[in-house]
Amino acid sequence: MNNLNLPEVFETFSEQRKNSFIKVREYRDKGTPIVGAYCTYFPKELVTAIGGVAVSLCATSDETIGSAEEELPKNLCPLIKSSYGFAKTDKCPYFYFSDLVVGETTCDGKKKMYEYMRRFKDVHVMQLPQNQEEESFKLWVSEIKKMAARLEDKFRVKITEDRLISAIKLENAVREELMEISELMKEDSPVLTGTELFNILKGSEYRFDKEELVEELKRIKENLIEQSRVITDGLKSSSRPMRILLTGCPIGGVFDKVVPVIESNGGLVVAYENCNGMKNIANPVLLEGDLYENIARRYLDIGCSVMSPNKNRMDSIDSLIEEYKVDGIMEILLPMCHTYSVESGFIRAAAKNHKLPFISITTDYSSADSEQVKLRISAFTEIFNG
Repeated sequence: MNNLNLPEVFETFSEQRKNSFIKVREYRDKGTPIVGAYCTYFPKELVTAIGGVAVSLCATSDETIGSAEEELPKNLCPLIKSSYGFAKTDKCPYFYFSDLVVGETTCDGKKKMYEYMRRFKDVHVMQLPQNQEEESFKLWVSEIKKMAARLEDKFRVKITEDRLISAIKLENAVREELMEISELMKEDSPVLTGTELFNILKGSEYRFDKEELVEELKRIKENLIEQSRVITDGLKSSSRPMRILLTGCPIGGVFDKVVPVIESNGGLVVAYENCNGMKNIANPVLLEGDLYENIARRYLDIGCSVMSPNKNRMDSIDSLIEEYKVDGIMEILLPMCHTYSVESGFIRAAAKNHKLPFISITTDYSSADSEQVKLRISAFTEIFNG
């Protein structure tokens, strides 16, 4: 087995977003279609099927929020303002090199933001249904097919059945490897920290050669399994950290304010239920039957708070609590994200049902409340450590 230096691997994945700027330029210069997106509802299989590259666009920093607020309301969600700010100022290379940006109607703020964005970029907005009923499924199938037709027309490439099958298999393989790495957190003494797991999950979005990515993830997984065996055989830690399920809004822009603080206080994020974790890697696309319907079903089943009712999210949280032996639930909310904020009551009820401590933290991309967040996390982990 190829013996990887694990810390080096984790650092490589965490730096991948910056390192891949040049790679995107190389792909663009070769004429490879570049399609940018913001959301886990974006059907990556379609871009893979045309031989293109799907890129995750910048939306996790307060660097450009000031520029966005020249046109957008100041009391808008920081994720939306960051997205628009990076697009408007050309400070996101992925946005700059994207031939097409795909949006989705996951919230009112985003869908109106795309109207502004259309003034200077080619944007295609997918009309996402707000529930997972049969009529909504039919609508989403039509949106998937419309997206495919848009890609075929723009890039003059036909999405054949063979191309689509190959793309589904490849995207499924990436998800499978990421899921198996994530499932190592079920161990009593995981070899990964929450930070290292997040770096792999997030960094994989910026590895554009998917076949190469699958092989690298397999090597990492094998090495981690070997390391896990060593721990199980005699080096198991006598102290058990507080095992935390992290849920709520996308945490890319607030990660450094939350997860390292959890770890410095003796906690361990064993599962990410949000868009940066399980929502993005759970459930393969089936290969039997109508492929477009299968793609539509896989993505429509995502338990985003835009869905009403949102049974899939609640079921997922219940399963994660049991499978990952969770000791507490931490919810991260972004200001003005109404759907996740309203669902907070359901998550609190789930925690109560499982007799687990629960904390909800609302924060934005600035550092102004960093000390307050630290204090709240410290008090939460003290419940277990004390």
